[in-house]
Amino acid sequence: MKFFVSCAKGLEYLLADELVALGASRATAASAGANAEGSLADAQRAVLWSRLASRVLWPLASFDCPDEQALYDGAAAVPWTEHLAEGHTLAVDAHVSGDAITHARFAAQRVKDAVVDVFRAEGLERPSVDVDAPDLRLNLSLRKGRATLSVDLGGGALHRRGWRSSQHEAPLKENLAAAVLLRGGWPKMYAEGGALLDPMCGSGTLLVEGALMAADVAPGLGRMQAALETAAGGEPELADDPWAVARGKLAPPFTDEASPPSRWRGFDLAGWNALVAEARERAQAGLAALRPVFHGSDLDPRAIEAARDNAMRAGVAAAIELQVRDIDALPPQAAGRGLVVCNPPYDRRLAADAALYRRIGQALQRAVPQWRASLLCGDAELAHATGLRAAKKYQLFNGALECALVVCDPVQVPQRDSAPRELSEGARMVANRIQRNLRKLKNWRSGEGVTCFRAYDADIPEYAAAIDVYAEDGGEQRTFLHVQEYAPPKEIPEADVRRRRGELLSAARASFDVPAERVALKTRERGKGGSKYGRFDQHGERFVVRENGARLWVNLFEYLDTGLFLDHRPLRRRMAKEAKGRRFLNLFCYTGVASVQAAVAGAAQTTSVDLSGTYLQWCADNLALNGLGGTSHRLVQGDALTWLEADRGWYDVIFCDPPTFSNSARADDFDVQREHVRLLRAAMARLAQGGVLYFSNNFRRFRLDTEAVAQFAECEEISASTIPPDFERNARIHRAWRLTHA
Repeated sequence: MKFFVSCAKGLEYLLADELVALGASRATAASAGANAEGSLADAQRAVLWSRLASRVLWPLASFDCPDEQALYDGAAAVPWTEHLAEGHTLAVDAHVSGDAITHARFAAQRVKDAVVDVFRAEGLERPSVDVDAPDLRLNLSLRKGRATLSVDLGGGALHRRGWRSSQHEAPLKENLAAAVLLRGGWPKMYAEGGALLDPMCGSGTLLVEGALMAADVAPGLGRMQAALETAAGGEPELADDPWAVARGKLAPPFTDEASPPSRWRGFDLAGWNALVAEARERAQAGLAALRPVFHGSDLDPRAIEAARDNAMRAGVAAAIELQVRDIDALPPQAAGRGLVVCNPPYDRRLAADAALYRRIGQALQRAVPQWRASLLCGDAELAHATGLRAAKKYQLFNGALECALVVCDPVQVPQRDSAPRELSEGARMVANRIQRNLRKLKNWRSGEGVTCFRAYDADIPEYAAAIDVYAEDGGEQRTFLHVQEYAPPKEIPEADVRRRRGELLSAARASFDVPAERVALKTRERGKGGSKYGRFDQHGERFVVRENGARLWVNLFEYLDTGLFLDHRPLRRRMAKEAKGRRFLNLFCYTGVASVQAAVAGAAQTTSVDLSGTYLQWCADNLALNGLGGTSHRLVQGDALTWLEADRGWYDVIFCDPPTFSNSARADDFDVQREHVRLLRAAMARLAQGGVLYFSNNFRRFRLDTEAVAQFAECEEISASTIPPDFERNARIHRAWRLTHA
C-alpha cells in the first residue's frame, strides 16, 4: 500500500531514508514529504518512531475533482460508518491548489458535510467537529483536479513531542532539530563517546531532542504521555525522579484502554500497543544508560529556566548541564570529539546580526576546534559570516523561513585558509558571473529539488569552460565540481591559456568553497562529430547523487562524462511519469539513469540495452542502489540497432539517445545521421499501440529526415521543452523528438 508522509521542506531525502530504515519497502522524496510503500504497521511505526515526519497520511479514497459538487460526491461515496464510530468526533484539514476550489476551509467544510450526511442517511448520530483532539482527523489534498482523502494516523502534527511546556522566542520545531542533529551525525558521534554542546540553547530543543535520540526514546511516547496527562485533567506534578515521565510514573501505563493517536476504525490497535510496549522497554533501557554529555548555555536566564523545565518534562534533565553564559565566555571543552549544534537568531522577530555570527565562529574555534559543528543559520551569507569552512551545506525551511544548514568538520579553519588569497580581476569577474547565475537559478533549483546542475557555461568568452555542480546524497554530503575546459583557439598563447585556467578554477573553488581535490578538470577537444569519450586519472572516487527521486552513482574523474547527462533531466522526468505501470525500453542506455528513474516512478518493466559492459554494470549498480532488480529490470549487452531489429518484445515508452558516431570493434560502425531512419523504423516496430518513442541526440549538424520518418510515425520536435534552465545558454546541447504511431 502507498501512503504519504509529510515533512518540512528540505527534509525530504532524510525522511525517505528514515522511512526505509523503519520498515517501509520503498520511500521516495516528494515535495514537502515522501511517498512510501508498506503495510499499515509500517505507517503506524512511522507515527511512533519518525523524528522527521510532520504527518503520516493513509489514503482512503482518490477521485477526480473538477468542482465543488464533485468534491462532495466523491467524499459522500466513502462508506464512512466503516471508518468512524457513531458519536465520535471529526476534523478535516484541507490543502487545495488550482482554479476549481481555492478556499481550503470551504473544501474542508464540504468534506465534513458529506461525512455527516452519510451518517444521517443511515439513521445514525452525526459526528461532531473537534478541531483540537478529534477521534478521526482527515486530510484532504486537492491538486491538479485530483482529490485524495486520507486518515491522519498521528491525529495531528508529529513534531510535537509532548515535553514542551516552556519556550523562548522563536522556538525550533522538534523535527527540524532532529534534522540538524542527524545531518551532524549525532547518533554515531554519541555511540563513539562524543558530547553535545549548544552554546545558544534557548529553550533547549536541540539538547532535549539530542538526549532523547541518544536514549532511543520514540518521539511518539512523549506525545502519548502528554495526551494522557491532558485527559487526566491538566499538568502533572514533576517528580524528583528525572526519568519519571518516560517511565510512565506520572500517568497510567499504556494499555488497550489508553487512547491511540487515532480512533479510526481501521487502526490496528493491537499492533500499536505492541509497538508501544517495545518502545517503552527500549526507552527505559536507553534512559538508564544515558551519559551526562549534554551541555547548553544561553545569555538569557529565562531561556535557561525554560530549557530546564523542558528537560525535566522530557525525562532527561539529569543528563543535561545548563548555564547562563554569553557566547564569548564559552570555555574550552574537555578533550575528545563532540558535536556543536546551534540555531542562532535570524528571523524578523530576532533580527539577524552578522557580527553575532562572527562571534559564534570565533568562540567555537577557541573552545572546540576539533569538534564537528551543525549550525542552522538564517541564510548562506550569515553562515559565511561565521568564518567557518562548511564541508556540507543544506537548504532547509523553518516554517516559511528559508535557512542554511552548514556542517563543519572540524570547526577549526586550516591556517592556510584563514587569510585566503585575493582573487585576481579575471577570477573575480568569473566568480561574480557564477554568483549571478546561482541567484537566477535559486528558485528553480529549490522548487524542483535540483542538486546537480550547470552553474557556468562559457558565459565569459575568455574563460571558455562549463562548470557543473554535483552534490553528494547521503554519506559525507560533499560538493564536487566538474570543470570541462573547451579547447582554445590556436592563436591564444599557452601562457594565457594557463593563466585563464587558473583564474577560472580559483573562481569556481571560491564560489562553492570546494577544495582542489574535489574539482575534476577536463579539456574537451572537438573531433569529428563532437566530443570523444576517454579515460582519465584513476581516483577511485565515485559517489551518490540524487535526481528525480532516484539515487545514482557518478564518477567525475575516470571518464570524460560523469555517468549523468544533466541536460536530459526534464526529459527523464517526463518519461518516468509516462512509464508508470508500463514497459520501458532504453536504447544506448549508457549508465541506465532513465531506466532507474522510470523504475523508481513505478514502471512495470525496464529493458536497458548498451554495447558497453562497463556501462551496463554501472546501470546494474544504479538499480541496486535504489533497491531494484530481478527479472522486471532487464540488462542487454549488444549493438542496440542489431538487437532491436531481432527483438520481438513490446514496449510502451521507448527512449533512444544514440551517440553521434561509434566505431566499436564489436559492432558495425554507427553514424546517427546515416542510420537514424533505420533506427527509428525498428524502434517504432516494437512500440505498442498508444505508446510513445522519444528520440534525442547531440549532433549539432543533425537533420531529421522528416519525409522518411513520416511514412511510419507521427513526429513532433520537443527540443525546447526538454532544455532545463541551467542550459539555456547552450540551448542546442541536444535536440529531441516525440514519435507516436501514425
